[in-house]
Amino acid sequence: MDKVNIQEKFKLFHDYWSPKILGVLNENYVKIFKAKGEFAWHKHEREDALFLVIKGQLKIKLKYREVILNEGEFYIVPQGIEHVAYAEEEAHVLLFEPKQEIPTGDTPSEKRVEEWV
Repeated sequence: MDKVNIQEKFKLFHDYWSPKILGVLNENYVKIFKAKGEFAWHKHEREDALFLVIKGQLKIKLKYREVILNEGEFYIVPQGIEHVAYAEEEAHVLLFEPKQEIPTGDTPSEKRVEEWV
């Protein structure tokens, strides 16, 4: 695999909440996505997910609190925790999650994932 320039990859698409797979690390995908507005409340029964903000600000609502992530900050949503991500302005996010994870967890959705490996 060649090196990956994350900033250049973000320039290749404009849609929100549509993760692009940049690589595979062991049994995990390395994904990027653009966020604006709200995603969907959901949870993952058996997987954790790591969100790292590259640009902008991403907010993650949990049942009893909200996590605000600025550029260079990350948060790991533990398995089984209901959450929703949202961004008031466009945010660029790097996401690590297991290959078998469905982006919307236990909530049906038409969100798609494109492989760019």
